[in-house]
Amino acid sequence: MADHSTEQRLATLRASITTLQTQQAQLEAEISEIKTQLKNDPSETVKRHIRLLHEYNEIKDIAQGLMGLIAEARGVRHVDVQREYGVKEQD
Repeated sequence: MADHSTEQRLATLRASITTLQTQQAQLEAEISEIKTQLKNDPSETVKRHIRLLHEYNEIKDIAQGLMGLIAEARGVRHVDVQREYGVKEQD
């Protein structure tokens, strides 16, 4: 027969297990809820961002080329045309 202190420890451990199981269930529910709030699969979001960056770079290259042609036609520096159109060095 188990003594009183062993029974107390077992009761405490059982209570701790129950508390931990409750916390686990709450966290799993929270994770599930957060996942449903995500609009897109993360890998799809990354693919979309890469595609958009490629499009941006293509457009930027075309714009740089056009500004170069304008600068050449006017006989001015490329940077002067950039400033005229509001393009900063970091753009």
